[in-house]
Amino acid sequence: MAKYLFVTGGVVSSLGKGITAASIGQLMISRGLNIRMQKMDPYLNVDPGTMSPYQHGEVYVTDDGAETDLDLGHYERFTGQPTSQKSNYTAGRIYWDVLRKERRGDYLGGTIQMIPHITDALKEAIRSIDEAGVDIIICEIGGTVGDIEGLTFLEAIRQIGLEEGPDNVMYIHLTYVPYIKAAGEVKTKPTQQSVAKLREIGILPHALICRSEVALTDDVRRKLSLFCNVPLHAVIEERDVEHSIYEVPLVLSEQGLDDLIMVHFRLARPPAKLNKWRKMVSDIVHPKGTVRIGVVGKYSELQDAYKSIFEAIEHGGMAHKYSVEIIKIAAEDVEDGKRIDEVLSVDGILVPGGFGERGIEGKIKAAQIARENRIPYLGICLGMQCAVIEFARNVCGLKGADSSERDKDTPHPVICLMEEQETVIDLGGTMRLGAWPCKLKKGTRAAEAYKTGDISERHRHRYEVNNSYREQMEAKGLVFSGLSPDGHLVEMIEIIDHPWYVASQFHPELKSQPINPHPLFKDFIGAAIARTAVKQS
Repeated sequence: MAKYLFVTGGVVSSLGKGITAASIGQLMISRGLNIRMQKMDPYLNVDPGTMSPYQHGEVYVTDDGAETDLDLGHYERFTGQPTSQKSNYTAGRIYWDVLRKERRGDYLGGTIQMIPHITDALKEAIRSIDEAGVDIIICEIGGTVGDIEGLTFLEAIRQIGLEEGPDNVMYIHLTYVPYIKAAGEVKTKPTQQSVAKLREIGILPHALICRSEVALTDDVRRKLSLFCNVPLHAVIEERDVEHSIYEVPLVLSEQGLDDLIMVHFRLARPPAKLNKWRKMVSDIVHPKGTVRIGVVGKYSELQDAYKSIFEAIEHGGMAHKYSVEIIKIAAEDVEDGKRIDEVLSVDGILVPGGFGERGIEGKIKAAQIARENRIPYLGICLGMQCAVIEFARNVCGLKGADSSERDKDTPHPVICLMEEQETVIDLGGTMRLGAWPCKLKKGTRAAEAYKTGDISERHRHRYEVNNSYREQMEAKGLVFSGLSPDGHLVEMIEIIDHPWYVASQFHPELKSQPINPHPLFKDFIGAAIARTAVKQS
């Protein structure tokens, strides 16, 4: 039976519970343990698939096609452990399942209540990843203690603590310890109140992880220990790291958090194997140089909208021991003729995925600038479709070529709705989702990057390249370097007569990790570094 480690948050949101939970996961793996990670979200959406990036950031897609919270990306990047449909549950999904059972008569006419029916469903969901060989389940509870929608989630994990026994369940509470500049003091009262809320529910945290802008003095630690009923050695400081989020596991380990967990669960304590992680962080802190990558997107002002993209770009730099300066450029600005000099000045251009009409012409213009000026280009999902539209218009001479998604009357629908999507009405969970196989063409940059002819990558889209135009575009030099095994779906395109111009219908960023950068991002950044060398010479 697995042990259960629950991570809760208090005082304010956006403290970094996902990164903290992922860091704990990395520490447990470094101790030789087999882990699984899970995020429980109290909001009522069934999943994040139809939520706006302005509210929720990116949607992270798993191999088995789940549209999930972006924290699952942190879990996979930090631990290398795959996530799945069982790794992310929302209140909406839980209520949906319970109400469907009620409609079927599964409860034999009983009154359906938050306790025990919803809490039982939550416990069943948490235990669903308790599989053979799993040592620890790390479960992050979304939201903040005190939120009304999170009460049933906290009640469920309280019950698991009672049912599994004290040696098999651990609660870690992430909290904010503010520094009041005018008073020159660190204040512990918000954390005291947050822990008091947890204790009212019946949960006593075994460790506090304290986010703060300044170092915590011994007096502050003792005060937190006394008033929160947490041992002094279990009050852990987590200030903002200087260079990279990948420093966080090392910061926590230096304060003994992994030892604390191992002792609590009464597990053998082999030394942590963090040498590769330390080497990776050292390379980040001491780069050989810097390369500039322009990301031309719809949500340029939102860090979380392209979270996995930005991380994968950084990973590509790590592969060459380079730091990456990411230049965020609004596609609408490029569409309006602004910031063109900035696009021309970068060492590589990336156009990410997305939905909707806003900024599309700016993305198409960015693809054109990259092609005509021989700037390394990586297009992802919509970024590939924009590259196809640009090539059709400006190389093949197909005036008015477009995607039928935004122009149903285009004379040349080079991007069209997938056949199986034509009868779809519901928006949630109905796209082409999850991992699909792809065959790569020999001698292409794609095959060179992957070093194999058979790959599997994750998708999230409804539209595809129109096969009616493939022959015409191939004749003009566009290479369809990746296809579905039946040859029907275009998965990758590239231009051979270009330093590096590659685009994919799938989302390679979802499989990139700091220790194991994705081959497309590795080669893209490599081409951008080569461009900097040419510019400097």
